[in-house]
Amino acid sequence: MLLACYSDVFYSEPALPSDDPLDFFIINVGGSRYILSQELLASHPETRLGKLALSNRDSALDLCDDADFLENEFFFDRNSQTFQYIMNFYKTGHLHVREELCVISFLQEIEYWGIDEIRIDSCCRDKYYRRKEMKESLDIRKDADIMDNEEDDFTGVLCQDLRQRLWDLMEKPDSSKAAKTFGTLSMFFVMVSIMNMALISLDFTILGAPIILDVLEYICIIWFTGELMLRFMCVRDKCRFSRSVVNIIDLLAILPFYVTLAVESLHGGSTELENVGRVVQVLRLLRFLRMLKLGRHSTGLRSLGMTIAQCYEEVGLLMLFLSVGISIFATVEYAIEHDMPETTFTNVPSAWWWATTSMTTVGYGDIRPDTVLGKVMAFICILSGILILALPIAIINDRFSACYFTLKMKEAALRHGEAQHTQQCRRSLVVTVGLQATGERETDKEQVSERGLLGTTNPLKASYHEESNFALSL
Repeated sequence: MLLACYSDVFYSEPALPSDDPLDFFIINVGGSRYILSQELLASHPETRLGKLALSNRDSALDLCDDADFLENEFFFDRNSQTFQYIMNFYKTGHLHVREELCVISFLQEIEYWGIDEIRIDSCCRDKYYRRKEMKESLDIRKDADIMDNEEDDFTGVLCQDLRQRLWDLMEKPDSSKAAKTFGTLSMFFVMVSIMNMALISLDFTILGAPIILDVLEYICIIWFTGELMLRFMCVRDKCRFSRSVVNIIDLLAILPFYVTLAVESLHGGSTELENVGRVVQVLRLLRFLRMLKLGRHSTGLRSLGMTIAQCYEEVGLLMLFLSVGISIFATVEYAIEHDMPETTFTNVPSAWWWATTSMTTVGYGDIRPDTVLGKVMAFICILSGILILALPIAIINDRFSACYFTLKMKEAALRHGEAQHTQQCRRSLVVTVGLQATGERETDKEQVSERGLLGTTNPLKASYHEESNFALSL
């Protein structure tokens, strides 16, 4: 039997307790009093209230914050609104989670009351665990942000002010107009470099065009190199800076240019290495890594990178499903089609290629089935690919939305903090100027008063001097 006082969320008609007070417990949670039967609490002996119902007076004090044994009332300094869901669990055996509740706060509450989260009902379990995983991933990101804030601290280092200003200029585009201009200029050079790389591959024969493109390439490389060197010289922890993925991308974006320059200068005119030309071409193609530098200035690309980093398990599971499906359908399709005349399924690797393009819904068309059974199997392969690709999309989409929202909130908080800092600087400047003006006015008043005292003669003092002179003359 279960009774509730001062609470009408789940129970609208509380019953009266029996004459025997030992059969009932008054549970006072955050000022709300609930009356529960000992039989009901004892049915869940693994919970805190179940242990309380089966305990003696000495051990009962260890399970609650305070107790009144005369009234058989036990006090708990916990959230009374969340306890209503605990009460519902004792009555019905089902634990539900509402949308407006914080999953971490709810988890702490049910852990306090001794209820495992696996007891959450199936209708709420999926949303609960999804929101919990999202919260844990955001906590990991917050820890990374804390480490980044430690990296931004230049207290006690050599040339502290200069390094702090340069770091804010390069790493915080929203900190000032100069930083925003620097970020825009950096993105401009990235776009110019990408367009220049594409134009170089066209082999222009216009007079002077190759020279202009080479000059643009050198200018972009000088900018990227100077930017990376400035960051490296300003940063406090250089080892951590060198291990950062973003900085590794920046290094890989300029490294092919210098390697290509070194290879061409050492082996450009010799015939010792036959594959030098191919190596140089490969190194030149690696310059496409400069496109990844856009992630430094794009919130969407950074969100995508964070999503892939946090969803590596789901992405790995997707790759596993695709690999299994490709292997099965490729083998079956090869067994059906390889005996047909002029078939395109000449071997199993070619069947793998067909299964890959089919399951990913690309449909390249160079390999296709000819038999009816093969076409039916191809239809099943394509349908399976659509279903497999759709499985982790919801999880990845939720993670991407959470990461994008987090980055946007971080940028908004940074802009708000910088605006507040600017306002405080202006207010302090106004107060300082006001104090200086007040001090100057007080000084002027003092000088004027001193001058007035010196220029004015006191009549009593004048009469005293006249009487003294008269007495001396006598």
